Amino acid sequence: MSKPCLATVWLDGCSGCHMSFLDMDERLIDLAEKVEVVYSPLVDGKDFPEMADITLVEGAVSSAEDLEKIKHIRQHTRILVSLGDCAVTANVPSMRNVLEVDKMLREVYLEQVAGQPQIPNQVVPALLPQARPVHEVVKVDVFVPGCPPPADAIYFLLTELLEGRQPDLSALTRFGK
Repeated sequence: MSKPCLATVWLDGCSGCHMSFLDMDERLIDLAEKVEVVYSPLVDGKDFPEMADITLVEGAVSSAEDLEKIKHIRQHTRILVSLGDCAVTANVPSMRNVLEVDKMLREVYLEQVAGQPQIPNQVVPALLPQARPVHEVVKVDVFVPGCPPPADAIYFLLTELLEGRQPDLSALTRFGK
């Protein structure tokens, strides 16, 4: 019998949620016995699988690339988890939302730079007008607040989902914790 497939995705965030995932330490070995990690910035998989049982999404939807990626992932995931304050509320990435994209790019790359000011136009994905929480663009099944969520909360989340239960994380995490 095959193991459930687990994926993790990093959109516009700081990677703190993935660092917290790694903070599960020796429990990662226990988790590895229960799931197959099929896609993640922590492994070498290049393509999202046909179907993941659980996908943890870190970060806000801030670029056209993020939007395309999360829509594809939603279509290929049974249980989608917004992991961390940036995924749940857009948190830090949304700080740019008070400015129009063109004005923000001019401010950051032309007006506040000494040396060779220039707006990057290669490799950098096109920004959306606003950074958005994941649930505003696709259906989310479970929300895990925290900046980042503690490793204990992530482990509890995954073990509960693997047992077919809806986890109650209210005692383990909160916004900003």
